[in-house]
Amino acid sequence: MRDKTRLFARIVGERCQGHARCVAIAPELFELDELGNAHARLHGLVPKGLEAKAWLAKANCPELALDILEQ
Repeated sequence: MRDKTRLFARIVGERCQGHARCVAIAPELFELDELGNAHARLHGLVPKGLEAKAWLAKANCPELALDILEQ
């Protein structure tokens, strides 16, 4: 049976202070807006093969602004 769990990344906007560590670690998953705050790309969907980068970005966020959801 195939594992159908998908990961989604979510930035909690009011917590993000623009350190941009998530973008440095996983530019495929995150981008900065004009104010320097991070946002998830791809509507937050973490493509297969990028799961480790998503978890690493979460672990490196000093403001705990990044959530990874498993669905």
